[in-house]
Amino acid sequence: MLEATHRIRAGDLTPLDLVEQCLARIDQYEDRLKAWVLVDGEGARATARQLGDEAARGQFRGPLHGIPIGIKDIVDVAGWPTRAGSPLREDHVAGADAPLVAALRRDGAIILGKTVTVEFACFDPSPTFNPWNFEHTPGGSSSGSAAAVAAGMCLGAIGTQTGGSLVRPATYCGISTCKPTFGAISLEGVVPVSHHFDHAGPMARTVGDLEIMLRCLMDIGPSPSCRRRLNEHASSPDRSRLAAVGTTANTAAESNESSPPRLGVLEQFFMENADEPVREVTEAALRKLRDAGAMIEPVTFADGFEQVRAMHLCIMGVEAAAYHRKSFARHREGYGPLIAAFLDEGLTTSAVDYADALSWQRRYIRRVRTLLDGVDALIMPSTDTTAPPTRDTTGLPLFQAPWSAAGLPVVSIPIGLAPDGMPTAIQLVGRDHQEAELLQIAAWCENVIGFDQLPLMINEA
Repeated sequence: MLEATHRIRAGDLTPLDLVEQCLARIDQYEDRLKAWVLVDGEGARATARQLGDEAARGQFRGPLHGIPIGIKDIVDVAGWPTRAGSPLREDHVAGADAPLVAALRRDGAIILGKTVTVEFACFDPSPTFNPWNFEHTPGGSSSGSAAAVAAGMCLGAIGTQTGGSLVRPATYCGISTCKPTFGAISLEGVVPVSHHFDHAGPMARTVGDLEIMLRCLMDIGPSPSCRRRLNEHASSPDRSRLAAVGTTANTAAESNESSPPRLGVLEQFFMENADEPVREVTEAALRKLRDAGAMIEPVTFADGFEQVRAMHLCIMGVEAAAYHRKSFARHREGYGPLIAAFLDEGLTTSAVDYADALSWQRRYIRRVRTLLDGVDALIMPSTDTTAPPTRDTTGLPLFQAPWSAAGLPVVSIPIGLAPDGMPTAIQLVGRDHQEAELLQIAAWCENVIGFDQLPLMINEA
């Protein structure tokens, strides 16, 4: 993406040429990959021609001028259906762009189409395949977005995360992603799962690409439901700090001119629960970072992370059930088996248990922030395993749910291949609303580790 933006500004590449490259890749692989539910080739070409004319006159709308982007199909795009992976929403057509889509357009992005999502962004696997190995899951729920970026069908994509739906599919498909601080990006026009956990964020190949997208997305600010939760925890973004995104992490080369970071590695829970191949690749990456000057030391959390999954599921289940209650009562047969069981559990959860879980979350958020005392960021594996060799699951959110529950910003970058040939990744966790600093650290790590492999299907192209 960074290279494409520079070439477009230099006149060496037109937006139409870039769109045609992406459409050719879609034509080549989509029958096998199934990453898209809608591709608007003609609309993308028309927009590209207009943006190309503007570029020829030296007019650029923003840093995304001429960049083709995919949008997860729980996000509204004007005039297109928002199906959310469900047959129950076949007739739903968005009347307006979600604010995050409108922001992308204002910055010059070309909305190429809608990417596949797991049904209602929950648990039942989507039809998408993993471009590294078709026998392995691509993860979820942002499966189409991750696979499309990995396969070169678009230069970036929008995903969402309630448990692990940005970080996990990005890891399984060998790309980068950023889950920003809770509330940093508006969720208006996005089909909800849980208003205490839902995040939207960018997916792309590199940290520099994430930075370009995130700068645009964070300009729109939080939605009302996010503001309520931000008020609960006295955590709100400083808009002047958000403006710094894009000036501190532009390129890996620039970031490596700064001092090596101080990183706290969470061996407790994360390294302990990672399987051996993931742990070995992670340890090799940590050695590279240490050799390059990073200070890495163990960090422990006295409260532990063992309760996170149960409490996360309790809150998520109740809030998902509240959203779906009327539709689920009328059309239960239209829901997949996993989400149906999940909604049943949410509907039968007591108010006392839900209140207890929310109380736990408030305490957890306060305490988990102390892990960052004395370090620039936390570091750990992004997932406990590589993409499971089955398409009957989207994988476990074991390593991502703690940060969705905490609302802290996360950047995940690929670091190498495990013996099964599948990608592994590390996730870096930073302080509330310090995405600029976190991106700079991630770019430094990315440059040191130097992962540049592509899926076999791309290498064969």
